[in-house]
Amino acid sequence: MFFISKMLVLVTQPLAWVVVLLGASLACQARRPRIARRLGVAALSVLLVLGWLPLPDALLRQLEAHYPEIPASTDLRGYTGLVVLGGATASGRVSQAHALPQVDSGSERLSATVAVLRRFPHLRMVYTGGEGELLGSGPSEAERARLFFEDLGVQGPLMHYEAASRNTYENAVLTAQVPGVDKTQRWLLVTSAWHMPRSMATFQKAGWNVTAYPVDYRTGESTHWADYSMRNGVEKWQLALNELVGLLAYRVMGRA
Repeated sequence: MFFISKMLVLVTQPLAWVVVLLGASLACQARRPRIARRLGVAALSVLLVLGWLPLPDALLRQLEAHYPEIPASTDLRGYTGLVVLGGATASGRVSQAHALPQVDSGSERLSATVAVLRRFPHLRMVYTGGEGELLGSGPSEAERARLFFEDLGVQGPLMHYEAASRNTYENAVLTAQVPGVDKTQRWLLVTSAWHMPRSMATFQKAGWNVTAYPVDYRTGESTHWADYSMRNGVEKWQLALNELVGLLAYRVMGRA
């Protein structure tokens, strides 16, 4: 199932659509030149549309709006701890090449956790993440996150790490098996806002008593109609499509 899920990721990569259209155009060039031209125009059109940010932002904004943002002033003393989902560190290959902790664009999952733990030192934390890449290598993400927290002096018996899970479903199932963790107690679920709908549905389906603590927002209240960036557009399209396809697949499989 893990292998299949990684293959489905190809469907959510918009540049792959452009490659397919161009390949089909080349294949039709000799015998069906009119169709080849149309396919080429379609590939160029998709490529141009990918950079227009209002479209992917609309999809991401819808995902991010499912659960409200929790203000920093909120009293969290009634919670047992935080479950922090992986996806905040650089890859194992990058991390093992450097002595300092390496983070990526989802690093707010880490920094927000540190801020909460410093305000409420009684909270426990479980960081859950193994190797989510199909051909990944190096230390698990849990170990990479441990380096980050310990580098900031956040350590001790309340810090736990689950290093075997490879996706959101395994996060929910395997984290519940960490010694001393009771999923029926009140936990805060920390992950990117755009990933929260699938995460909450999965954890609740697995019997967790969780409250959403969304971080790492990628959109504001609106996007100017003229905002254009090919790099940002491709990234946002992939995030949105991956979550929408993932949520649909989890529901079909009864995981969410």
